[in-house]
Amino acid sequence: MLGIVLCGGQSQRMGADKGMMMHGEKCWAQIAADKLSQLNIPVKISVSEQQLSAYSKVFSEIDFIVDGDSLSIKGPLLGLLSCHVAYPKEDLFVLACDLLLMETSMLATLIDNYRKENSGSYIFTNNGEAEPLCGIYTSKAISHILDIHKKEKLHKHSMKFLLEQLNVCKIALTGDQKKFFQNFNTPSEITF
Repeated sequence: MLGIVLCGGQSQRMGADKGMMMHGEKCWAQIAADKLSQLNIPVKISVSEQQLSAYSKVFSEIDFIVDGDSLSIKGPLLGLLSCHVAYPKEDLFVLACDLLLMETSMLATLIDNYRKENSGSYIFTNNGEAEPLCGIYTSKAISHILDIHKKEKLHKHSMKFLLEQLNVCKIALTGDQKKFFQNFNTPSEITF
């Protein structure tokens, strides 16, 4: 299994690359990478071609996976599929760089379910809605999605649509866990 920090978004509402924003002495991408590293899995950072130069100056010991030009997809799904193309035999544990409040214990819960259940993906749900940017996706499941895309039958390029095509282990969040899934899209949302 590989840990993947998803940083390839355009961050238009934030006005700056979210993965490179600082919280304390670390950038958001490093904070996410550190949390995944605590699971004792190798971690890579998913970026767009335009981000690679800036990220290379900050990260010296983490490998990058650059979004694939051959995939006519946008958003987090492009990062997920690009990582699969680079490492087709690996299951992928993805974490978006803007889930700053995520606790390692929540990530461990996904690992526990991954070890016990036999599903294509493992995610949390918030009031019945999927939280796809913190989840585990098996290589078999991602390969299935890539095949659908190659056949031009992937009608939506959203992570939630992807989940509709897979066998999903869903873990309902309790009230006090929902705060861990707050993502930050605009400067005014950052209040800590």
